[in-house]
Amino acid sequence: EVEEVKKMVARLENEKIIVDYVTHIDWTKVKEHTGLTAMIDVKVTPKHGVGFDAVAEQIYRYSEVKSVYLMSGTYDLSITLEGKTMGEVAMFVSEKLATIESVVSTTTHFILKKYKHEGVIYEKDDDDKRIVVTP
Repeated sequence: EVEEVKKMVARLENEKIIVDYVTHIDWTKVKEHTGLTAMIDVKVTPKHGVGFDAVAEQIYRYSEVKSVYLMSGTYDLSITLEGKTMGEVAMFVSEKLATIESVVSTTTHFILKKYKHEGVIYEKDDDDKRIVVTP
């Protein structure tokens, strides 16, 4: 049974169905951590023949970029970026992102506090003082 599971996991990894294993760290509890996370909304002009894929690839190749998503709505791409300071993020936006030919505009948001990420709750008060309401 264990060997069957190992074989299945190996097959899923080889077929790129399982693509990564992730560790979640609560950085607020690590005193040495001084970084921050920014979410950047990007409006782009898609390139003929490749659409948004070419500009998305150009962006996700930067090591600072942690994720890139094609979005519906008022902007086209959503980028998650990690930096040491707000200035570092600002330099990335002004010197790297804004200089890409297809990029029309950007809006940068800084994450102030993380409550829940990828299903993991970071702030949980086990001493809940709310009144329980039952029917």
